[in-house]
Amino acid sequence: MASMPDAATGSRLGIVEHWIPGVRVLRTYHGPWLARDLVAGIVLVTLLVPQGMAYAELSGLPAITGLYTTVVCLVAYALVGPSPILVLGPDSALGPMIAATILPLAAGDQDQAIALAGMLAILVGFVCLGAGIARLGFVADLLSNPVRTGYLAGLAVVIFIGQLPKLFGFSTDANGLVAEAGAFLQGLDLTNPWALGIGLLSLAIILGLKRVSPRTPGILIAVVVAIVLSMVLDLASRGVSVIGVLPQGFPLPSLPGAQLSDVPVLFASAVGISLVAIGDTISTSGGFASRGGYEVDGDQELAGIGAANLAAGMFSGFPVSTSGSRTAVAFQSGAKTQLTGLVAAGLVLAMLIVVPGLVQAMPQPVLAAVIIAASISLFDVAELRRLYGVRKAEFALAVACGLGVAFIGVLQGIVIAVVLSAIYIFGRAWAPYSAVLGKTADVPGYHDLARYPDAQAIPGLLIVRWSAPLFFANANQFRDRIRALVKASTPAPLWVLVAAEPITDIDTTAGAMLTDLDLELNAAGIHLAFAELQSGVRDTIVRYGLLETIEEGHFYRSVSEAVEALQQEMDAG
Repeated sequence: MASMPDAATGSRLGIVEHWIPGVRVLRTYHGPWLARDLVAGIVLVTLLVPQGMAYAELSGLPAITGLYTTVVCLVAYALVGPSPILVLGPDSALGPMIAATILPLAAGDQDQAIALAGMLAILVGFVCLGAGIARLGFVADLLSNPVRTGYLAGLAVVIFIGQLPKLFGFSTDANGLVAEAGAFLQGLDLTNPWALGIGLLSLAIILGLKRVSPRTPGILIAVVVAIVLSMVLDLASRGVSVIGVLPQGFPLPSLPGAQLSDVPVLFASAVGISLVAIGDTISTSGGFASRGGYEVDGDQELAGIGAANLAAGMFSGFPVSTSGSRTAVAFQSGAKTQLTGLVAAGLVLAMLIVVPGLVQAMPQPVLAAVIIAASISLFDVAELRRLYGVRKAEFALAVACGLGVAFIGVLQGIVIAVVLSAIYIFGRAWAPYSAVLGKTADVPGYHDLARYPDAQAIPGLLIVRWSAPLFFANANQFRDRIRALVKASTPAPLWVLVAAEPITDIDTTAGAMLTDLDLELNAAGIHLAFAELQSGVRDTIVRYGLLETIEEGHFYRSVSEAVEALQQEMDAG
């Protein structure tokens, strides 16, 4: 009896560690990891501060909210997230989506914008947590690689154009890519040469070091150089906007005061943001897990990013996602556990409490340079070129998504991306590839006559391979394809053999079509047979009653077996 409390305690601890993996990390932490986690956390801060501030402004919010968001999301993920090195935080891909959602609702009220962003983060958190609990991580697959490539390319253009005025030292009130580009061109006479100079210098440092020395913290160097020049040259007196002293301290947790009438709009946006964040998190987590030799639970990842967003919303923050670049920095710096994120969060918090004036002289064009550099990295020219070379249909899909984001809107672009993905997938299932198979002397088996010109059809036998499930949308396509092939055959075949291994399902509509097709073929003296039909699919069509028209003996284990048996029937016939 004395062991029962221990067992119960162990069981409770197991449950806690399942939902809060950070507890297990602390319990099993190895001392030799500490130095590496500390170093990685310190290095990580050099990216977190300037990027957090820059992406906050990209989201239409004060720069300080980016630091609040950075601190709390790192702490929350360290407790709930399963990956030892994944880094979450403000993200350039989410910034335009957040701004497009909250700024129209806030109508110029900064406090209201902060509240709306907080509520948006909480809704994203609930969506991600719900997806994790329901094991819906697969929904991220709705954004295929071409769609994501096109979406990010369009986003890169939107971000780049939107940041040009700040880089040149002036501002515009335009919205939309075309309007913003026009306003920028019209405002060029307002260019502040000092602002442009410091912005271009910062951009050159970031991009140059990324090219010649990727491990060198180019953003940190650009920020330090810009702050020193700002102080030495007194850029503020020359009309260059600077960050100024940040508010000292850290906000207390509170529920954001958004209007109930705004919730439907916020929720719709939260779904789109969650889709992007989930896709980023799962793909980045999986990639670094394979490189690091460990495994992570995808559904727990969703819980981790959900917790990070909930925490951000409670502390005057905004929605966050996984950062591939910051995760790579942590990985390259030797991070071993989630303690890296806690170290980085602690250092940012210390800066806010002890030295909030540390970055007060930072010129605003530097933040524009950071954002523009991020936008350039989003535009994957190599991947677009690869898509064009290997599959032009997917290249066209990527271009369509990019144009939708750029010219219709960022939020609408998410909808366009998902819809185009669904149409593309449905189109491939509606009109899949089908092949007529024949025999060639050089290669064993039965092969596509279109790909093997030397292959010969089997006399009296039409072998057709249908490369998709049979369902309501393509049932008539299948029937018409068989009809056309039978009509084109001279002489007419005695058997139609369906090489059915790629057919993974047959729904009731397709089952009824097969019954009618079999009767139609029988009336013309032709019989229908199947080879390599999966056992589960065969059981399904048995329930449909298809064996009442197609004889049970006309289902074969392989194409070769079917051809041999049917040739014997024809020879005997």
